[in-house]
Amino acid sequence: MITEPDNDNNFDGPMVFIIIGKGYETDGGEGVDLHVMLKAPDDDTAVREALNALAEEGFIEADLDQIGMLTEVPDEEPHASAYQGALEGEVAIIRFR
Repeated sequence: MITEPDNDNNFDGPMVFIIIGKGYETDGGEGVDLHVMLKAPDDDTAVREALNALAEEGFIEADLDQIGMLTEVPDEEPHASAYQGALEGEVAIIRFR
C-alpha cells in the first residue's frame, strides 16, 4: 500500500479522509446515511477503498456525496474512535439510522 501522498499537497500529518454518502443494502431499499473514514495517499484511492469496504459489508450500491481530508483529530464519538481506527489502517464505516 502506498503511504506517501502522490500529489503536490505537502500535508505534514496523516492523510485521513472522510467520505459522506448513502449506502443501499437492498435493491430499491431505503438508504443508510454513512461516514467512511480511512487513511489513503490520495482521494481516488480513498474512494476506491471505501467502496470496497462498503461492498464487503453487504452494500450493493453507494452514493458518495462529499470527500474531505481531516486536518484535526475529532473529539466526539463515534468519529474519534473511527479516526483512531483509520490511523491504524482500518476503514471505519459509521452508520446513521
